[in-house]
Amino acid sequence: MISRTFGIAFICAFMFWSAHAHAGGGFLGIDHRWNSDDSGIWNRNVQHAVLYSSVGVVVIGAVWEGGETRLGKTYWQSLDSTAIGSASAEALKHIFTRARPTQGNDPDAWFQGGSHYSFPSGEVTTVAAVITPFVFEYHEDYPVVYALELLPLYDGIARMKSQAHWQTDVLAGWALGTLTGWYAHSRDNPLILSVLPHGFMVGIKKSF
Repeated sequence: MISRTFGIAFICAFMFWSAHAHAGGGFLGIDHRWNSDDSGIWNRNVQHAVLYSSVGVVVIGAVWEGGETRLGKTYWQSLDSTAIGSASAEALKHIFTRARPTQGNDPDAWFQGGSHYSFPSGEVTTVAAVITPFVFEYHEDYPVVYALELLPLYDGIARMKSQAHWQTDVLAGWALGTLTGWYAHSRDNPLILSVLPHGFMVGIKKSF
């Protein structure tokens, strides 16, 4: 199941990027700076809307549903995944300090020190971390849930069009978010929920 989910995610990415592929740098040899495009759906405000609404829906859903139902448990697993993925991405950024495409256009510029935080993409990590527990939980009952992978795909493309990340930054972020999503889904007891008062387990909807 893990390999299938990874496959669905990355085949979408490579199908799109193959149309833009040419010789590049980076550790996979595919990194090159895209032309800047801030129009339409690639606008930074739209990127923010996708990111914040994805996280917001999960937070609201978790508090409303609680952790006693299948859906509620998945919401809380998604919160765990998001927290772990975001923290991991931030730590890796500070370890690798890779320069962004706008910081010299050199995909091989690693360990450049502060303010160089291209690898991995934190936003793609977060979006992938949000949706992955739902993909793992519901893919057999509702295969359409794989469509959620379009969100990190969109975000990855948008971040490259903003010249904020290289291709491998985006792929690494997608992989990291998927991995933390798998880990969170594999746990019977969501981490964040386990340290909160019992009322969060029940959920707000039980009060109505």
